Amino acid sequence: MSGWIVGRRWALALVAACGAGLLVDGVRGQEDAPGSPSATTTIPGNQLPAPDPKFGGVIRKNAAESKAWWAPRIVPPKQAPNVLLIMTDDVGFGAPSTFGGVIPTPSLDRIAKAGLRYTNFHSTSLCSPTRAAIITGRNHHSAGFGVISEQSTGFPGYNSIIAKDKATIGRVLLDNGFATSWFGKDHNTPTFTASQIGPFDQWPIGMGFEYFYGFVGGDTSQWQPNLYRNTTAIYPYVGKENWNLTTAMADDAVKWLNEVNQIDPNKPFFCYYVPGGTHAPHHPTPEWIEKIRDMRLFDEGWNKLRERIFANQKKLGVIPQDAKLTPWPDDLLKQWDQLTSDEQKLFIRQVEVYAAYLAYTDHEIGRVIQAVEDMGKLDDTLIIYISGDNGGSVEGTLLGTPNEVASFNGVDVPVERQLKEFYDVWGSDQTYNHMAVPWSWALDTPFKWSKQVASHFGGVRQGMCVSWPGHIGDEGGVRHQFHHVIDVVPTILEACGVPAPQEVDGIQQAPIEGVSFAYTFSKEKADAPSTHKTQYFEMMGDHAIYHDGWIASTKVVRPPWEIVGAVNQDPYDNVTWELYDLSKDWTQYDDVAAEHPEKLAEMKRLFLQEAEKYQVLPLDASVATRLVAPRPNITAGRTEFTYTVPMTGLPQGDSPLLLNTSYKITADIEVPEGGGEGVLLTSGGRFGGYGLYLLKGKPVFTWNLVDLERQRWEAKQPLAAGRHVVEFEFTYDGVGAGTLAFNSLSGIGQPGTGVLRVDGQEAASLKMERTIPLILQWDETFDIGSDTGTPVDDGVYQVPFEFTGKLHKLTLKLDRPELTPADISKLQAAQRNNRVSE
Repeated sequence: MSGWIVGRRWALALVAACGAGLLVDGVRGQEDAPGSPSATTTIPGNQLPAPDPKFGGVIRKNAAESKAWWAPRIVPPKQAPNVLLIMTDDVGFGAPSTFGGVIPTPSLDRIAKAGLRYTNFHSTSLCSPTRAAIITGRNHHSAGFGVISEQSTGFPGYNSIIAKDKATIGRVLLDNGFATSWFGKDHNTPTFTASQIGPFDQWPIGMGFEYFYGFVGGDTSQWQPNLYRNTTAIYPYVGKENWNLTTAMADDAVKWLNEVNQIDPNKPFFCYYVPGGTHAPHHPTPEWIEKIRDMRLFDEGWNKLRERIFANQKKLGVIPQDAKLTPWPDDLLKQWDQLTSDEQKLFIRQVEVYAAYLAYTDHEIGRVIQAVEDMGKLDDTLIIYISGDNGGSVEGTLLGTPNEVASFNGVDVPVERQLKEFYDVWGSDQTYNHMAVPWSWALDTPFKWSKQVASHFGGVRQGMCVSWPGHIGDEGGVRHQFHHVIDVVPTILEACGVPAPQEVDGIQQAPIEGVSFAYTFSKEKADAPSTHKTQYFEMMGDHAIYHDGWIASTKVVRPPWEIVGAVNQDPYDNVTWELYDLSKDWTQYDDVAAEHPEKLAEMKRLFLQEAEKYQVLPLDASVATRLVAPRPNITAGRTEFTYTVPMTGLPQGDSPLLLNTSYKITADIEVPEGGGEGVLLTSGGRFGGYGLYLLKGKPVFTWNLVDLERQRWEAKQPLAAGRHVVEFEFTYDGVGAGTLAFNSLSGIGQPGTGVLRVDGQEAASLKMERTIPLILQWDETFDIGSDTGTPVDDGVYQVPFEFTGKLHKLTLKLDRPELTPADISKLQAAQRNNRVSE
């Protein structure tokens, strides 16, 4: 007993000594003394990860004579701030109240009042290209994202692969001791690596972000999203009627921030917060729709709205007093007073829901900012809040659409049908909605054009606000220096005192291509010349070059809402150039190309130099046909697929594609006693897709034609208990069946005949007069044995509708010829200006 007491006293004394900072050898030291468990260090940062340090202790024959030593924990430089990098989606310069708009954005206003408002900041004009640039500090072609991954092609500037010599800001800060996270939209994982088997090096967690909560792809429903935690698909909305991703994402970010703070209050965080708002579908909650509707912001129409925003912008000082409002494009868009009363009613509803979505998104961003303040860390946090990754989106067509999947397949929904079937549910999960083009043009005030247009500021000018208490001495100030999204990374690195690495994982790093705008934080430098002197712009053939206050821009030849059809096959030589002197013309109002031919020639030469330098070549003006171009996904070259167990969640980019081809689906199943029900195979969902299932025992195959029509093959009798073979065979009349005969039926989206068979006997036959030409609902997946997300046939079954029998084997065989570039060009020409009105 006495020995136990002595031992216990000795142990307690040892614990006390260690707690007081005493080392085992009895010498008093600091908690962060070299070799102690609490020791920390910063690293030079030129090599990541930092090399393991040499053991600094002493090793003898026994522990009593030896000295333990722990490698110090890597921490950022002492004065490094936390970083909250926020960016919304598809927001025009004139949309938020912070930059003169009528839509309330108090959270963005808050950052502007506490810091600085930037009025001359630029994107790339499209989603994932901007996002690749903002996380790498390199131009979007340098980072492989000349376009979105869904349009990727086999050229270095367009393959949608961020090369390993361009480590992201997440990776750099992670290896320098930050906690890193990514919330929201991930449109930088190639579509062909987005499945459950990866590879995951191009997912957020493979690019230096320790925690990811969001969706993979260009957009998703906010009601039933394609949602992941790290690399695992999750379905938190199931059974929760009022669940919405915009709020759920803020909840998760607040939770993560608080966890980091509570576990290690001294560990700085880098939080990349990029919600889906306000990319279509516009999905705010009903409360926000009602709030905006009651404000009556849009009753006077889009032309009066532009004038109102323009006046606000001059009052706020975010545009010069002598700036000119670019003219309304009467050759492209109607004036408000030319519309019918039905058109005005519908279009007001569309924009009110969009405005509600922007206000709702900004409100939830405000909750994240408030969480930082509640932790007492707002004064130690650099907040960069960028309003939009490109200009306002015009992908909703001239009429708007209740289903963006329809518009991307060249289908317009008439105003009368929109009013009758979708007006009352606009913004709910019954729509995948987008507004009419003129609203987006108006919300890009004072500029012309929009998203997808890289040559004009309506596509690339974004409002940005930055706050960093104690480091920005001009609270509420405005900055007009020219900058670009590639400048965000070097600004963060400078603020954190962290260098750009020369080597990561043994790979020599390409230079950062942006420049820091941290010099603008000083009040004394409020009017300093911009350090960003030259910047090219390019998107789908449209291009421009900025240099020292001048910009040379190609004339826009394809309105961005016309995505089907080929335009301008030679985007380099066969273009008309415009020239603007931005020192006198803030809005690209006066084309002075005729007055300055030498300057224009100089700028054109400069564009080619920059294009060659940053992987912009070859220029490509094609749009929709790139969606169906072959790329190296896991289905490439395969014509037969076999499944023997249930499986869900295979993304569209990694699953068999049944568009514009003949195919045969064969399901070998066993029906239980009492009958069977449930899904055998689905792909897509409520807004476009197909499914093979048993309904009350009867085999059914359904094609959902972008939620405007459903064609169904159904057997007359339910299946008896026992083993059966259910087949669906489709013979395509266009390009398919092993032939490329370009006759009147050739092309994409052409007719075909489907036959449903049960145990070898024909059960139903039906000819489809049209088929989906380009893309299924992209945020829904390919599922075997049950259905996730939304059903392909609303009102007939509800998800998950699991198959109650046994699936022995399901096979899918395709009969698709390989398309050559010449074939694709022919298909493209066949679709030119060939939109369908349902």
